[in-house]
Amino acid sequence: MQKLLFELMKDSKKSDRQLAKILGVSQATVSRMRNRLVMEGMIKEFTIIPDFEKLGYELLAITAGRFKIPSSPERIERGKKWSARFPNVIFVSRTQGMGKNALVISLHKDYTDYNEFFQNMMSEWADAMENVDSMLVSLKGIIVKPLSFRYLAEQSSA
Repeated sequence: MQKLLFELMKDSKKSDRQLAKILGVSQATVSRMRNRLVMEGMIKEFTIIPDFEKLGYELLAITAGRFKIPSSPERIERGKKWSARFPNVIFVSRTQGMGKNALVISLHKDYTDYNEFFQNMMSEWADAMENVDSMLVSLKGIIVKPLSFRYLAEQSSA
């Protein structure tokens, strides 16, 4: 099962036939294993990692802040609803460290787009957040190691 997961992390577009050959099992076994990985929640979704710059995104924003009050189920639900309104928000989580306890990772077409998003976020969460900082990453800049899960799979299968 773990070998199948790692092969899918390297290239999720491989067919069950290709995976069966690599793993040395039948195609039907691969299909059962893949379904089991999905059912058990080991695979949350099948997706691609696009070239964000080619999609028109110039910036990736990593925004961290501190909630003034402790988390509650209502606040978590509010955060889920807020983040669902923004398809450019690709990750939201509670965090720990550097005086921050909340994190948002988002993609933006340009600085104006980011600034509008940031202002909206701050007005929406002004009652709950403090000490908010962002780091902007140029997607046109030098990217030493592009985003991929292949590295984890290659390290784990070595």
